[in-house]
Amino acid sequence: MKNTFLYLFVFSLLINIFQYVNSNKILDAATKDMNSKVANLNEKLKIARDSVAVAQYNDYFDIEKDQDAQEYFYSKNLDYEKVMARVNEDLVSLNTNKKGNSLIPYEPIDGKPFIINKAKVLNHRWIIAEYSNGDMWGQILVKYFFNDDKPTDFETVETIMYEKASKK
Repeated sequence: MKNTFLYLFVFSLLINIFQYVNSNKILDAATKDMNSKVANLNEKLKIARDSVAVAQYNDYFDIEKDQDAQEYFYSKNLDYEKVMARVNEDLVSLNTNKKGNSLIPYEPIDGKPFIINKAKVLNHRWIIAEYSNGDMWGQILVKYFFNDDKPTDFETVETIMYEKASKK
């Protein structure tokens, strides 16, 4: 009977040692896995924060963020959002010309006139826009002068046209 208890004691001691070693290995593996997941999440968080910072920087030149440009219109008792809507309407209305938008200093190529596709109002005086004729495209910097009682006056400051991509 003493031998039976001795064998049971040794057997239970071996099982406990096995359980202890196995549990430590599982815990170490889980800890390493958790540390790698935390490091991965920290890296993704850093990338996301950098992206947000870049996005905020890219929107720096935007009338929506430029308090001084907004104040320019408020000082004249004008709502800048209504002014921007009207300026955009006046800019797009120039696309109706059969020879293309008059702000773009290029003649139609292959019978396709250049028109403004997108525009961004930078502040109370400048607009940057993209133009194309379907095949070629470019960008234009426009100076504008808002008139409350007549259409907005536009003046082309600079344009750039990109080369047509070659067909492979």
